[in-house]
Amino acid sequence: MNFKLKPFRTGILSGALSLFYCMSSLSLSAQYISKGGNDASAPLHLLKPGYDIPYGETKPEGVKNTLDRIYRYLNTTTPAALVDKSTNKVIDLGQANDNSIFQPGDFRLISYEWGVTYTGMLEVALATGDQKYKDYTIKRLDFIGAVAEQYKKYLRQHKNATTPVRSVLEPHALDDVGSMAAAMIKALDAGAKPALLRPLVDHYLNYILHKEFRLKDGTLARNRPLPNTLWLDDLYMSLPALAQMGKLTGNKSYFDEALKQYKQFAERMFNAEKGLYMHGWVQDMDPHPQFHWARANGWALMTKVELLDVLPADYSSRAEVLEKLRRHAVGLAERQDKTGFWHQLLDRNDSYLETSATAIYAYCIARAINKGWLDAKAYGPMVLLAWNAVNTKVTEQGQIEGTCVGTGMGFDPAFYYYRPISNFAAHGYGPVLLAGAEIYRLLQQHPFEINDSAGQMVK
Repeated sequence: MNFKLKPFRTGILSGALSLFYCMSSLSLSAQYISKGGNDASAPLHLLKPGYDIPYGETKPEGVKNTLDRIYRYLNTTTPAALVDKSTNKVIDLGQANDNSIFQPGDFRLISYEWGVTYTGMLEVALATGDQKYKDYTIKRLDFIGAVAEQYKKYLRQHKNATTPVRSVLEPHALDDVGSMAAAMIKALDAGAKPALLRPLVDHYLNYILHKEFRLKDGTLARNRPLPNTLWLDDLYMSLPALAQMGKLTGNKSYFDEALKQYKQFAERMFNAEKGLYMHGWVQDMDPHPQFHWARANGWALMTKVELLDVLPADYSSRAEVLEKLRRHAVGLAERQDKTGFWHQLLDRNDSYLETSATAIYAYCIARAINKGWLDAKAYGPMVLLAWNAVNTKVTEQGQIEGTCVGTGMGFDPAFYYYRPISNFAAHGYGPVLLAGAEIYRLLQQHPFEINDSAGQMVK
């Protein structure tokens, strides 16, 4: 059919066709346009912004690809073997003596950071169904259990011998026990050998309950850097193990102790006005400086998630933990950087952006959404942005960049501002594995879409 349009109609049709072609060329998942125009010829509100971090591109297969890179790196660089330290040759377990060490790798198999990594591997296996992650954890924890059992026998005849499992057999801090104990209990549920791990679990829990220094009211504490000091980190170094032990044994006294400890820490260290925790608290320090270190806040947030995961729904004080989780989430949401990261000191935006804390927040808030504790529409976009940020810090080799190294307690800003970062800071690997596992679940349970260029959860 041929017909001739009047001039003014031609202009309107031209603009409409331009708009149609712009709209029809959009990706259903992105809804962006790349070509410019004027207000009459293009939907300018859909121009793609120049984000520092990829936006709205989170897909399960991409998450899994990142996790697989991390796995390949860690599986290669954390061997489970003993070697003779003079020859560096691998030896059989029966040959272990005071000249034997763990085969050198990039990370320590019995550190609290690696307890988080073992848990992260188990969570990835549960979320994705890929059993190589579970096998990673079970192989290494069973190995540690076997080495510890061998050296128990060896030390009966060689009392003062040096062993590679000293922190396992003779723990001296919560760092030595809590994270590893929690991981071992979870590994038992996944198929690890009870004969090897259960004695170590009992040994670790005995340390937490009966040997760690405490304040007069029973709060777990340290005498460094000053006497009678609480470390926020110690919430994670003790309470998840207590909670998991309660689940394992059915003995509610473990739950009660965990809840008591959480309450006594929070009363001293949670700043209700900011919705953040201070890193350290020292008895009799007045006035008390508050430094809201990001990773310590991560340990506190993860502890609440661990408690809520195992406490019965009607258990006494569970509601208090849930309320603190929600208040903490608000405080964190208000301080997320435009890049998706959080700062080393949460309320000081000129401190550097830090990977491990961002990963912990991504994990915990995503898990809280998936469990129904936090609203998906309110927190989902924030947590996807956080994962996209973390994802940029995973190299092609599977190393994780931008993680603050181990950090004690300080009472001046420079201490936190200038802490080094390293790809070999073990604190980054477990949190990123955990974050990836929970984001993978989130994308399945709570799909998102791009609406007027904004990522939003649709359910």
